[in-house]
Amino acid sequence: MAIKVGDKAPNFTLKSQSGDTVSLGDFLGKKAVVVYFYPKDDTPGCTAESCAFRDSHQVFADAGAEVIGISGDSVDSHQAFASKHSLPFTLLSDEGDKVRKLYGVPPVLWLLPGRVTYVIDKDGTVRHIFDSMMEFDKHVSEAMTVVEGLS
Repeated sequence: MAIKVGDKAPNFTLKSQSGDTVSLGDFLGKKAVVVYFYPKDDTPGCTAESCAFRDSHQVFADAGAEVIGISGDSVDSHQAFASKHSLPFTLLSDEGDKVRKLYGVPPVLWLLPGRVTYVIDKDGTVRHIFDSMMEFDKHVSEAMTVVEGLS
């Protein structure tokens, strides 16, 4: 069952591109978190989306928000992807798609992992959900509008 706006965001703990263990709970009480689930490292749409988050990273940071990308790719794949595109935020490896399933991110055509962005306030409440496979930049603009409204 997919989580909805107003729900408490399920906590998760995954490995980052640097091999560190990162939990959603690490940020709660401190800052808002933008969690974006994307299908795969280094594919055209995912690269466009990740680079759009990169280009707006300072705006999110200035608004007091942490950006976290999650896909089923390995830690090594994330490390190469983040390095290649100078991504300044955390990418988490959800091998086996456990967190994706926990959040209820729907697959596309029953095959591809979906692309969904969640804005979670510092109290852990989901404030916004944006689901679109093709509107890569809109994931960033939608999240930014909500984060700026939380400040």
